[in-house]
Amino acid sequence: MSKRSKIGYVSSQRVQKVLARAGVASRRRCEQLIEQGEVKVNGVVIDLGATVGINDEITVSGKPVLRRKTHITYMIHKPVGVVSTVKDDKGRPTVMDLVPHVRGLHPVGRLDADSEGLMLLSTDGDLTYTLTHPKHRTPKGYRVWTREGSLSSNARQKLLRGVKIDDGLAVADEVKILKGGCFITIHQGRNRQIRKMLTVIGYTVSRLVRVRIGQLVLGKIGVGQFRILQADDMEAAGYTFEGS
Repeated sequence: MSKRSKIGYVSSQRVQKVLARAGVASRRRCEQLIEQGEVKVNGVVIDLGATVGINDEITVSGKPVLRRKTHITYMIHKPVGVVSTVKDDKGRPTVMDLVPHVRGLHPVGRLDADSEGLMLLSTDGDLTYTLTHPKHRTPKGYRVWTREGSLSSNARQKLLRGVKIDDGLAVADEVKILKGGCFITIHQGRNRQIRKMLTVIGYTVSRLVRVRIGQLVLGKIGVGQFRILQADDMEAAGYTFEGS
């Protein structure tokens, strides 16, 4: 059994939140690092649930953590063929190639390589946690075109009731029948979920564009382009975080 300190400080915050805010990783990943014994506060390995004050020193895998006072979040229009990871072993272009390099920047969620549309890149682990953790049920909206054209009313009902894909039942929150396909809103974020759902009911996706994440909308951002989200953008969308 490892000897770990259960540290608590007055006017403090949980370590995983501080690490996420510093851009170390998403909050879930920071929790894993703590559980793996990679995080120390003032030289002492900590347990999950430990808190830190403003003057405490934190290290991750032996490296000091510099606490970030401000964060940056990019809204990008990911092109087809670009992968939503920091690096790619196959040498494919990644979303990180679309924006200026910033320490701690990471993709907020993912989007299939053969899909396009709205993605966020941020240094803010709290924002990542809020938008990607299943408990928050963040809605995501997609404009979909299929080889078969517009969905039938019967197909729409099947998606709303839920269809079984390889990893369980997948349910659409909203489906609008449009020319050439449909508009689908889901809150789940499983791998290639919409493509799999449509395949089950006899449709093949020819193009898929994500246009909304929560209250954030792609708008007129061109393919491969980005814009920096300002504080008022985030507040208008209902996302406000201490120190951002």
